[in-house]
Amino acid sequence: MSFFAALKFLTIIPLPWRREFSLDESGRSTGYFPVVGIIIGLILVALHWLLGLLLPPPVVNVLLIVCLVMITGALHLDGFIDTCDGLGGRGTAEARRQVMRDSRTGSFGVVGACLLLLVKYVSLNSVPDTLLRTTMVLMPVVSRWAMVYAIFAYPYARPSGIGRMFKEETNWWRLVIATIITLVVAAVLAWPAGLAVVLGIWVTVIAMAAYLRQKFSGLTGDAYGAVNEVAEVCVLILVCMLARLGLA
Repeated sequence: MSFFAALKFLTIIPLPWRREFSLDESGRSTGYFPVVGIIIGLILVALHWLLGLLLPPPVVNVLLIVCLVMITGALHLDGFIDTCDGLGGRGTAEARRQVMRDSRTGSFGVVGACLLLLVKYVSLNSVPDTLLRTTMVLMPVVSRWAMVYAIFAYPYARPSGIGRMFKEETNWWRLVIATIITLVVAAVLAWPAGLAVVLGIWVTVIAMAAYLRQKFSGLTGDAYGAVNEVAEVCVLILVCMLARLGLA
Protein backbone atom coordinates (compact mmCIF):
# COMPACT_ATOMS: atom_id res chain seq x y z
CA MET A 1 0.00 0.00 0.00
CA SER A 2 2.99 2.31 0.38
CA PHE A 3 3.18 2.82 -3.37
CA PHE A 4 -0.44 3.91 -3.56
CA ALA A 5 0.07 6.23 -0.60
CA ALA A 6 2.98 7.83 -2.46
CA LEU A 7 0.93 8.10 -5.66
CA LYS A 8 -1.98 9.73 -3.83
CA PHE A 9 0.23 12.19 -1.96
CA LEU A 10 2.44 13.25 -4.87
CA THR A 11 -0.14 13.40 -7.66
CA ILE A 12 -3.80 13.97 -8.40
CA ILE A 13 -4.02 10.64 -10.25
CA PRO A 14 -7.18 8.94 -8.97
CA LEU A 15 -6.90 5.52 -7.36
CA PRO A 16 -9.30 2.74 -8.44
CA TRP A 17 -10.82 2.80 -4.96
CA ARG A 18 -11.62 5.48 -2.43
CA ARG A 19 -9.27 5.30 0.49
CA GLU A 20 -7.67 7.92 2.68
CA PHE A 21 -4.15 7.16 3.83
CA SER A 22 -2.99 8.13 7.29
CA LEU A 23 0.04 10.38 7.79
CA ASP A 24 1.97 7.36 9.01
CA GLU A 25 1.21 5.45 5.81
CA SER A 26 2.17 8.45 3.68
CA GLY A 27 5.37 8.89 5.67
CA ARG A 28 6.36 5.29 5.01
CA SER A 29 5.88 5.71 1.25
CA THR A 30 9.08 7.61 0.46
CA GLY A 31 10.87 4.54 -0.89
CA TYR A 32 8.39 4.57 -3.79
CA PHE A 33 8.69 8.24 -4.66
CA PRO A 34 10.89 7.47 -7.72
CA VAL A 35 8.29 4.95 -8.94
CA VAL A 36 5.72 7.75 -8.92
CA GLY A 37 8.31 9.73 -10.88
CA ILE A 38 8.37 6.98 -13.51
CA ILE A 39 4.59 7.20 -13.89
CA ILE A 40 4.72 10.98 -14.20
CA GLY A 41 7.48 10.70 -16.78
CA LEU A 42 5.56 8.16 -18.88
CA ILE A 43 2.53 10.44 -18.84
CA LEU A 44 4.70 13.30 -20.09
CA VAL A 45 6.13 11.10 -22.85
CA ALA A 46 2.64 10.08 -23.97
CA LEU A 47 1.49 13.70 -23.97
CA HIS A 48 4.59 14.74 -25.88
CA TRP A 49 3.83 12.21 -28.60
CA LEU A 50 0.14 13.12 -28.78
CA LEU A 51 0.56 16.89 -28.70
CA GLY A 52 3.48 16.65 -31.12
CA LEU A 53 1.08 15.41 -33.79
CA LEU A 54 -0.77 18.72 -33.70
CA LEU A 55 1.49 21.44 -32.35
CA PRO A 56 5.04 22.81 -32.82
CA PRO A 57 7.68 21.77 -30.25
CA PRO A 58 7.82 25.06 -28.26
CA VAL A 59 4.07 24.95 -27.67
CA VAL A 60 4.23 21.26 -26.77
CA ASN A 61 6.97 21.90 -24.23
CA VAL A 62 5.15 24.70 -22.45
CA LEU A 63 2.02 22.54 -22.28
CA LEU A 64 4.10 19.72 -20.81
CA ILE A 65 5.25 22.03 -18.04
CA VAL A 66 1.63 23.02 -17.40
CA CYS A 67 0.65 19.36 -17.29
CA LEU A 68 3.49 18.58 -14.90
CA VAL A 69 2.22 21.23 -12.50
CA MET A 70 -1.32 19.92 -12.84
CA ILE A 71 -0.39 16.26 -12.33
CA THR A 72 1.30 17.13 -9.05
CA GLY A 73 -1.48 19.46 -7.95
CA ALA A 74 1.16 22.21 -7.80
CA LEU A 75 2.31 20.60 -4.55
CA HIS A 76 6.03 21.09 -5.09
CA LEU A 77 5.69 24.43 -6.83
CA ASP A 78 3.72 25.74 -3.85
CA GLY A 79 6.52 24.59 -1.56
CA PHE A 80 9.07 26.35 -3.76
CA ILE A 81 7.05 29.58 -3.66
CA ASP A 82 6.70 29.46 0.13
CA THR A 83 10.42 28.74 0.46
CA CYS A 84 11.28 31.75 -1.69
CA ASP A 85 9.07 33.93 0.50
CA GLY A 86 10.82 32.59 3.59
CA LEU A 87 14.24 33.23 2.14
CA GLY A 88 13.20 36.78 1.31
CA GLY A 89 12.12 37.41 4.89
CA ARG A 90 14.30 38.93 7.55
CA GLY A 91 15.05 38.06 11.15
CA THR A 92 15.52 34.72 12.86
CA ALA A 93 15.00 31.27 11.40
CA GLU A 94 11.70 31.08 13.28
CA ALA A 95 10.56 34.37 11.72
CA ARG A 96 11.43 33.04 8.27
CA ARG A 97 9.46 29.87 8.92
CA GLN A 98 6.46 31.97 9.97
CA VAL A 99 6.62 33.79 6.64
CA MET A 100 6.55 30.42 4.87
CA ARG A 101 3.40 29.44 6.74
CA ASP A 102 1.55 32.57 5.64
CA SER A 103 -1.13 31.56 3.12
CA ARG A 104 -0.56 34.77 1.17
CA THR A 105 2.03 34.68 -1.61
CA GLY A 106 4.69 37.36 -1.39
CA SER A 107 6.70 39.09 -4.09
CA PHE A 108 9.72 36.82 -3.59
CA GLY A 109 7.55 33.76 -4.19
CA VAL A 110 6.01 35.21 -7.35
CA VAL A 111 9.38 36.23 -8.77
CA GLY A 112 10.91 32.87 -7.84
CA ALA A 113 8.09 30.90 -9.49
CA CYS A 114 8.29 32.98 -12.68
CA LEU A 115 12.05 32.52 -12.95
CA LEU A 116 11.83 28.81 -12.15
CA LEU A 117 9.21 28.14 -14.83
CA LEU A 118 11.10 30.29 -17.33
CA VAL A 119 14.35 28.38 -16.79
CA LYS A 120 12.50 25.07 -16.90
CA TYR A 121 10.82 25.96 -20.20
CA VAL A 122 13.99 27.25 -21.88
CA SER A 123 15.98 24.24 -20.65
CA LEU A 124 13.34 21.79 -21.88
CA ASN A 125 13.38 23.51 -25.26
CA SER A 126 17.16 23.12 -25.35
CA VAL A 127 17.26 19.37 -24.73
CA PRO A 128 18.18 17.60 -28.00
CA ASP A 129 15.26 15.81 -29.65
CA THR A 130 17.05 12.46 -29.38
CA LEU A 131 17.22 12.83 -25.58
CA LEU A 132 13.92 14.56 -24.93
CA ARG A 133 11.70 11.61 -24.07
CA THR A 134 14.42 9.96 -22.02
CA THR A 135 14.86 13.21 -20.11
CA MET A 136 11.13 13.52 -19.48
CA VAL A 137 11.25 10.26 -17.55
CA LEU A 138 14.62 10.86 -15.88
CA MET A 139 13.62 14.31 -14.61
CA PRO A 140 10.70 13.35 -12.32
CA VAL A 141 12.44 10.16 -11.15
CA VAL A 142 15.67 11.82 -10.03
CA SER A 143 13.89 14.84 -8.53
CA ARG A 144 11.65 12.59 -6.39
CA TRP A 145 14.73 10.73 -5.23
CA ALA A 146 16.27 14.09 -4.33
CA MET A 147 13.38 14.71 -1.95
CA VAL A 148 13.87 11.33 -0.29
CA TYR A 149 17.56 12.05 0.24
CA ALA A 150 16.82 15.51 1.67
CA ILE A 151 14.17 14.08 3.99
CA PHE A 152 16.53 11.42 5.30
CA ALA A 153 19.79 13.34 5.51
CA TYR A 154 18.79 16.67 7.07
CA PRO A 155 16.97 17.66 10.27
CA TYR A 156 13.39 18.83 10.24
CA ALA A 157 12.94 22.42 11.39
CA ARG A 158 9.46 22.38 12.90
CA PRO A 159 8.12 20.51 15.94
CA SER A 160 5.11 19.34 13.93
CA GLY A 161 3.73 19.26 10.39
CA ILE A 162 3.22 16.85 7.53
CA GLY A 163 6.91 16.97 6.67
CA ARG A 164 7.86 15.73 10.15
CA MET A 165 5.97 12.50 9.55
CA PHE A 166 8.01 11.87 6.40
CA LYS A 167 11.18 12.64 8.33
CA GLU A 168 10.34 10.23 11.14
CA GLU A 169 9.35 7.39 8.82
CA THR A 170 12.16 7.67 6.26
CA ASN A 171 14.91 5.31 7.36
CA TRP A 172 18.01 3.86 5.71
CA TRP A 173 16.03 1.07 4.09
CA ARG A 174 13.59 3.42 2.36
CA LEU A 175 16.45 5.59 1.13
CA VAL A 176 18.19 2.49 -0.24
CA ILE A 177 15.03 1.39 -2.07
CA ALA A 178 14.57 4.84 -3.62
CA THR A 179 18.24 5.03 -4.57
CA ILE A 180 18.34 1.60 -6.21
CA ILE A 181 15.22 2.34 -8.25
CA THR A 182 16.64 5.69 -9.35
CA LEU A 183 20.06 4.31 -10.30
CA VAL A 184 18.53 1.44 -12.28
CA VAL A 185 16.22 3.78 -14.18
CA ALA A 186 19.07 6.22 -14.88
CA ALA A 187 21.39 3.45 -16.08
CA VAL A 188 18.76 1.83 -18.31
CA LEU A 189 17.61 5.10 -19.86
CA ALA A 190 20.98 6.72 -20.47
CA TRP A 191 24.17 4.86 -19.60
CA PRO A 192 26.45 6.37 -18.33
CA ALA A 193 25.09 9.91 -18.65
CA GLY A 194 22.07 9.08 -16.48
CA LEU A 195 24.33 8.19 -13.56
CA ALA A 196 26.24 11.43 -14.07
CA VAL A 197 22.93 13.29 -13.80
CA VAL A 198 22.11 11.53 -10.53
CA LEU A 199 25.54 12.43 -9.18
CA GLY A 200 25.07 16.05 -10.22
CA ILE A 201 21.68 16.23 -8.53
CA TRP A 202 23.12 14.70 -5.36
CA VAL A 203 25.74 17.47 -5.21
CA THR A 204 23.04 20.05 -5.92
CA VAL A 205 20.83 18.77 -3.10
CA ILE A 206 23.74 18.80 -0.65
CA ALA A 207 24.48 22.44 -1.47
CA MET A 208 20.83 23.51 -1.47
CA ALA A 209 19.96 21.68 1.74
CA ALA A 210 22.97 23.16 3.51
CA TYR A 211 21.82 26.65 2.51
CA LEU A 212 18.21 26.04 3.56
CA ARG A 213 19.36 24.52 6.85
CA GLN A 214 21.33 27.67 7.58
CA LYS A 215 18.35 29.92 6.83
CA PHE A 216 15.61 27.88 8.55
CA SER A 217 17.57 25.81 11.12
CA GLY A 218 16.52 22.71 9.24
CA LEU A 219 14.28 21.67 6.38
CA THR A 220 10.49 21.77 6.16
CA GLY A 221 7.80 20.26 3.95
CA ASP A 222 7.95 23.37 1.77
CA ALA A 223 11.71 22.96 1.50
CA TYR A 224 11.23 19.39 0.26
CA GLY A 225 9.01 20.74 -2.50
CA ALA A 226 11.61 23.36 -3.35
CA VAL A 227 14.28 20.65 -3.57
CA ASN A 228 12.11 18.76 -6.06
CA GLU A 229 11.55 21.81 -8.25
CA VAL A 230 15.22 22.82 -8.30
CA ALA A 231 16.24 19.22 -8.99
CA GLU A 232 13.88 19.05 -11.99
CA VAL A 233 15.42 22.18 -13.49
CA CYS A 234 18.94 20.97 -12.78
CA VAL A 235 18.27 17.63 -14.50
CA LEU A 236 17.32 19.52 -17.65
CA ILE A 237 20.38 21.78 -17.39
CA LEU A 238 22.72 18.82 -16.79
CA VAL A 239 21.33 16.93 -19.79
CA CYS A 240 21.86 20.01 -21.97
CA MET A 241 25.41 20.37 -20.62
CA LEU A 242 26.28 16.71 -21.17
CA ALA A 243 24.82 16.80 -24.67
CA ARG A 244 26.83 19.90 -25.53
CA LEU A 245 30.00 18.21 -24.31
CA GLY A 246 29.18 15.12 -26.38
CA LEU A 247 28.76 12.94 -23.27
CA ALA A 248 25.06 12.13 -23.68
